[in-house]
Amino acid sequence: MKYTQLGRTGLKVSRLVLGTMNFGPQTDEADSHAIMDGALDAGINLFDTANVYGWGENKGRTESIIGSWFAKGGERRDKVVLATKVYGHMAASGDAWPNHDKLSAVNIRRAVDASLKRLRTDHIDVYQFHHIDRDTSFDEIWQAIDVLVQQGKILYAGSSNFPGYKIAQANETAARRGGTIGLVSEQCLYNLAERRAEMEVIPAAREYGLGVIPWSPLHGGLLGGVIKKQTEGGRRASGRSAEALNDSAVRGQVQAYEDLLDKHGIEPGEAALAWLLTRPGVTGPIVGPRTAQQLDSAIQALDLELSDELLTSLDEIFPGPGPSPEAFAW
Repeated sequence: MKYTQLGRTGLKVSRLVLGTMNFGPQTDEADSHAIMDGALDAGINLFDTANVYGWGENKGRTESIIGSWFAKGGERRDKVVLATKVYGHMAASGDAWPNHDKLSAVNIRRAVDASLKRLRTDHIDVYQFHHIDRDTSFDEIWQAIDVLVQQGKILYAGSSNFPGYKIAQANETAARRGGTIGLVSEQCLYNLAERRAEMEVIPAAREYGLGVIPWSPLHGGLLGGVIKKQTEGGRRASGRSAEALNDSAVRGQVQAYEDLLDKHGIEPGEAALAWLLTRPGVTGPIVGPRTAQQLDSAIQALDLELSDELLTSLDEIFPGPGPSPEAFAW
């Protein structure tokens, strides 16, 4: 396994991140535990989750599955850099009282204690804001985070789905207040087919020393060889992938992508991950395996070297928007 620093921190994390969103909804507890064991055996030490994972009536289920895995011992918790998130509403359906969501000091305090209980741990390494809160000032947010750091309940704070200006606003507020190092990571949608983060989010993250953790590196399966799998009678595209393939232009891009990689003898999903590992500022993409086999496939990407010629060809198929302001101005 290869490791890097998480942004400007001294924290060393693996260049692949284990995403756990499927634990519970798609993957049962026993198989989830096996995947986490496999990830740890492979050297993956950064595990990402969120308090809302499990979804619907089962919100919190994913954290509970991770907690029961930690409870097995074997230094599992000590070896893992644990990241979870706060923002979504956690009250049971029909019991949606105010102050059970977003980033008020009240909800942050309530949410972190609930996550710690489900995760069966005394601290969270990276506590991430799952979305911006337009109604809560960063002064209030950082005051709440400062208290949690002092209590030893969290070590670092990160963001997810933040625009560039909010990353700047958050860290400028932290610098003015003192006492906190501000955001250390940003988790954003970023892959070959969705490169808008290159305009402002990634430049802001790099300017402020945040590690970039891309989610959906295969763009909902679109970059995982979906057309070839359909042709061969395998798992058909669904959800966002199926919808995207209805667009003839997108389908043409994906076909060109698959044809290019077939010519080079490279699996599309592995190439998509390897491409992200070449991008400036990227700490490591989040892989969310439903099975142990999918985890093994993702790990192969770490040893995949993409030639300059191939990288150029990928840029031609999936050109990024370019940096701002040139992307939308002269």
